[in-house]
Amino acid sequence: MTSLLRAEGLTKRYGQVIALNSVDFEVNEGVTGLLGPNGAGKSTAIKLFLGLLTPTAGTAEVMGRSTYRTVEARTRLGYMPEHNCLPRTGSASEFLTHMAQVSGLPPVQARTRAADVLRHIGLAEERYRSLGEYSTGMKQRVKLAQALVHDPVLVLLDEPTAGMDPAGREEMQDLINRTNREFGISIVLSSHLMGDVERTCDRIIVLEGGEVVEQGEVAQLTRETETVILEVDDRRDELAAALDEAGLPAAVQGAELVIEMTADEQYDLIRDALVKVGARLRRLSPRRRQLTDIFRSVDA
Repeated sequence: MTSLLRAEGLTKRYGQVIALNSVDFEVNEGVTGLLGPNGAGKSTAIKLFLGLLTPTAGTAEVMGRSTYRTVEARTRLGYMPEHNCLPRTGSASEFLTHMAQVSGLPPVQARTRAADVLRHIGLAEERYRSLGEYSTGMKQRVKLAQALVHDPVLVLLDEPTAGMDPAGREEMQDLINRTNREFGISIVLSSHLMGDVERTCDRIIVLEGGEVVEQGEVAQLTRETETVILEVDDRRDELAAALDEAGLPAAVQGAELVIEMTADEQYDLIRDALVKVGARLRRLSPRRRQLTDIFRSVDA
């Protein structure tokens, strides 16, 4: 099956600055996170796939075609830019109807599609208000809507939660997942916010300094480790001493005890130590690797 996006030896230079350095990756169906700090090359990669930039070397293909050589491949894409792209006057309904017509939909179908997308993003009641009156969160939703209105196969989202408060970010994350689930549209989410990517994406590609430093399934990259977190209501220090006496050292980190496990039989030692000191167990769970650990390992 042809990948939705494929980068092979993809390089982009701006004079002496190397934005992307011979990267290789593929994007298939689902929600894929393009993760990395500011300046990692995420926006450059998106613009290369959109055909807005020409590679210095290598190829950027959309469903097997180079977008900077043919317009046809671009019609299958939607794009939500990071910065504000909305007109200050006119309503969301008028704007989305216009964008649908620009994409080739007839007027009646364009109006219907605009109404459907506005309902999907939760702005059906505000569709006739002037865009200049919209809040930052509402504008972000309209930016997403204009990327969806022509029913693309794949949507590229550049920092879709920029400028939003925590509640708005969660709503946008849920909206992105519903877009993939209900519309069947695949998504590439470019972000420097690891929490957004970890909560939203099935797979990630991590860029650092213009290079791919990690890629894979989020579930695999955040898999359970052999570190166990132990939290008790009382007698924490006594429990730590009992575990150390049993040959199972536990590091105290705040309200938690952190234990590096090497065998399943050591859970029996934890049980016996809890009984010995009479501590009341609140939580016992393996620690999951976090996406921040990827960047720590790269820095190391």
